[in-house]
Amino acid sequence: MTDAKMALDGIKVLDLASLYAGPLIATNLGDHGADVIKVEHPRGDDARRWGLTKGGVPLWWKSIARNKRLIALDLHDEKARQTVRELIEWADVVIENFRPGRLESWGLGWAEVHALNPRAVMVRVTGFGQTGPLSQEPGFGTLAEAFSGFAAITGQPDGPPTLPPFGLADGVAALAGTYATMMALYWRDAQGGGLGQMIDLSLYEPLFGILGPQAIEYVETGTVQGRQGNRSKRTAPRNAYLTLDGHWVALSGGTQQIVNRMLTVIGRPELAGDERFKTAPARLQHSDEIDTLIGDWIVSRPLEDVLAQFRAVEAPIAPIYDVAQIVDDPHYLARGSVIRVPDDDLGEATMAGVFPKLSLTPGAVRFAGRTNVGADHEEVMRDLQLNSKKHRSGQD
Repeated sequence: MTDAKMALDGIKVLDLASLYAGPLIATNLGDHGADVIKVEHPRGDDARRWGLTKGGVPLWWKSIARNKRLIALDLHDEKARQTVRELIEWADVVIENFRPGRLESWGLGWAEVHALNPRAVMVRVTGFGQTGPLSQEPGFGTLAEAFSGFAAITGQPDGPPTLPPFGLADGVAALAGTYATMMALYWRDAQGGGLGQMIDLSLYEPLFGILGPQAIEYVETGTVQGRQGNRSKRTAPRNAYLTLDGHWVALSGGTQQIVNRMLTVIGRPELAGDERFKTAPARLQHSDEIDTLIGDWIVSRPLEDVLAQFRAVEAPIAPIYDVAQIVDDPHYLARGSVIRVPDDDLGEATMAGVFPKLSLTPGAVRFAGRTNVGADHEEVMRDLQLNSKKHRSGQD
């Protein structure tokens, strides 16, 4: 809990989305002080049924619904839709992830939102966007990870395309949606635009956008990037290596200076001048050889010795952590990368901390996601009535 001023104090967010990408945008905004009202179906958001539970408490929900006031509405009902219209008039930001056309059929599309509240920013999250031949196709992160080109380049060279074991496309889209929202608010307020705008956010485009220069390389050279396991097509060495005591470490020789330090660590400084290893193109041609040199040295030593020797000469290296190591790691804890939030259901709810870290207006998790569907319904309805009365009074 914190009473400190945060960057988005006063910003009001209506979260009409479900599951991951859209709701995570609202979570990010709420982490930095926005007042987020989360609308879920009376049966509860599907995110409540994803992942593990403890004593009937949905654990993932604790994180994704943090800092949100919860109300329950069935948008198939006209009375519920009227409540949503009142919430739209209240909001600075409206986030939704229905299939294109669904909200329009309920009289809640962008045209209606803009008419009700010309200053509202509307974020529309879909698998394939609001336009284009695939716009009406159902969209999920898995499909975006396939369609974006990510899966095609992920995995071992002789193995199948590999999908991530977590919501990568949703998470990347949520970060893109967060900064798009802030740009729209900045234009509206700081730049004097005065109006809200609609943000058309697909799941596949942000992920495609961070995959590097594949498009230009293909068009100009005909090169199609393939699967390379843990190696890189741009630099060597770059891989995961096993230590003597059964741990894994990762490293990447991004510059010649870094590679020279690595060769010093393994006791072969003279190889810095070897024709096979003194340029990036040469190292790529001899990836097997430099991988073997480094891998043989690492596998003969325990993890702590490997890390200490690399760090002593500032050669970048990191242990490959699992979550059991992460939650107790001193660096994670010192930076608040992992936090423990007081919680009525669990006593303490452990989750990722707020990021990025602003020096003057740090964000905070004020409370974890509440387990009861519509836990804040009565409070929100009271606030909405008060807001409506103030609005009418101001008009009068």
